Amino acid sequence: MTTTASRAKAAPKAPAYNAESIQVLEGLEAVRRRPGMYIGSTDQRGLHHLIYEIVDNSVDEAMAGFCDRIDVVIEPDGHVAVQDNGRGIPVDKHSKTGLSALETVMTVLHAGGKFGGGGYKVSGGLHGVGASVVNALSSEVEVQVALGGSLHTQGYRRGAPTGPLKKERLPKGQEERTGTLTRFLPDAEVFETLDYDFETLSQRFREMAYLTKGLFIHFRDERGTGDERSYYFDSGIEAFVRQIGRTRSPLHDPLVIFNETESAQVEVALQYNNTFGEVLYSFANAIKTIDGGSHVTGFRTALTRVLNDYARKSKILKDTDPNLTGDDVREGLVCVISVKLSEPQFEGQTKTRLGNPEIKGLVESAVGTRLQQELEENPGMARRILEKCLTAARAREAARKARDLVQRKGVLEGSNLPGKLADCSESDPQKCEIYIVEGDSAGGSAKGGRDRRTQAILPLRGKILNVEKARLDKMLENEQIRNIITALGTGFGEEFNAAKLRYHKVVIMTDADVDGAHIRTLLLTFFYRFMPQIIDDGYLYIAQPPLYSVTRGRSVTWLYDDAAKDAYFKEHSDRGVSIQRYKGLGEMNAEQLWETTMNPANRSLLRVEVQDAAEADALFLMLMGDDVAPRKKFITTHALEATLDV
Repeated sequence: MTTTASRAKAAPKAPAYNAESIQVLEGLEAVRRRPGMYIGSTDQRGLHHLIYEIVDNSVDEAMAGFCDRIDVVIEPDGHVAVQDNGRGIPVDKHSKTGLSALETVMTVLHAGGKFGGGGYKVSGGLHGVGASVVNALSSEVEVQVALGGSLHTQGYRRGAPTGPLKKERLPKGQEERTGTLTRFLPDAEVFETLDYDFETLSQRFREMAYLTKGLFIHFRDERGTGDERSYYFDSGIEAFVRQIGRTRSPLHDPLVIFNETESAQVEVALQYNNTFGEVLYSFANAIKTIDGGSHVTGFRTALTRVLNDYARKSKILKDTDPNLTGDDVREGLVCVISVKLSEPQFEGQTKTRLGNPEIKGLVESAVGTRLQQELEENPGMARRILEKCLTAARAREAARKARDLVQRKGVLEGSNLPGKLADCSESDPQKCEIYIVEGDSAGGSAKGGRDRRTQAILPLRGKILNVEKARLDKMLENEQIRNIITALGTGFGEEFNAAKLRYHKVVIMTDADVDGAHIRTLLLTFFYRFMPQIIDDGYLYIAQPPLYSVTRGRSVTWLYDDAAKDAYFKEHSDRGVSIQRYKGLGEMNAEQLWETTMNPANRSLLRVEVQDAAEADALFLMLMGDDVAPRKKFITTHALEATLDV
């Protein structure tokens, strides 16, 4: 008792928790202190987000009908310049802040023309905080506004104005010019990298142009590459659907549906083709809603109802036949849904799902009315679509029986796990990882070298089925695919449940030769088509085994690619050195495979990410689909880039 009492007296006194403990961050200080809350991250993705926010503001002007051109330039020193020919940010004095409207927009959170003040009927952007967040996270910003015959300029440094708003007359002949130029340099104190990816940005701008009919976007990279792209689509999302379907065999021309009310605008383009999967992209105010929402629900409800009604009316479905399901009517469908509304309600900080309940009815009504009319006026097209749906229904029934073979009764019932799976003892998915390994030989080395507590091993025998060319029922007959589905525990497709994933690292580990690359591509195709959320949630990885071991006396150095090998021999003499090329994982013993590829302290894992879903979809279809001509062209074009193992 005495000892306990003396220790209690010696313990440090807890600091007082009162009103003074509550910290209030003024102005843009909160943005700099917690940038991830506003742009998601401070890596390259967050860096790109700054550009998107400024471009989104210009797109808002285009959606309002006041802008038809946006120019984006990455300058040699890393500055980014975004210029539009819209109305220009207002520069008159703001009654509440006492500052110019421009300075208010750039320095005050939640200030802008997006809050019902009449600035925009519809808008995207980061809830009106975009420009001020970019300003806060940039080491320097300059904004030029052409308005009322004058050029208004103001500079900022890390969110604070460097001086008052300056005004000068526009040159003779340009007095009528309007628009905004924003030039900024992201802050190196905030971001982990200042290296922009041209392709990622370019794909985003192309998407914006698709969604804003008649908008011209020009993008130029002046950092030495000289890359330059221009995008303009007079037919808007119809062109988007045609582009997605260019590598498929369409059953009909794209069907475009448009409807507008006082509060919202609905635009849908759809086309059926001869593939087995559904490709659907949805947007609200030009923002991609990757998790769907009420607009997607409305579309799917109308599609299923109208196709069933027409099939019954035309006797394609008999009285004894069950209705077509949502899965049946969406097989082989390419669809883009774009809605624009004045008060979007996004669910979640990242705006991935639209929540407005009223938009469901608007989309359902617009799609239902127009689709029914199109089917009645084009019976040939209607029959082709419904024959596709009926084939899907028959395949679904066959797949139902096969699906029973791979559905687990419970996550922890190990008796249902594949026999070849060497599971780990840890039960917390966040601590568990599974290696999907090519071949029994590599699987044996992996099982011998793994950490049995946290690492599971699933060996594959040969190449899995190419799911790009197979219907669901055929896919489920493949033992290798059934083993993967069963081991992960999530189900797949519409029944996928991320909460049941047994491992939060799913690692593809294949040989470094051509066959290994092919197996890796087959696995990536399977995950992309049937378990895309594993990719979206950041759970899918590719292991990086070494290509070479260099032995000098008793010292062994592992080299993971040819560039590392060349650098090694450039730095070291090759006397007394022996080098071994590892074509297969099975050539390494258990200890070597652990040290080089599986030990978390040493290994290198590549996380699989999808930057542009439309491009990824087209690439998988080209590489793994039935059409040979595009694949042949791709191989011919990229032949010189290939590393041949002969």
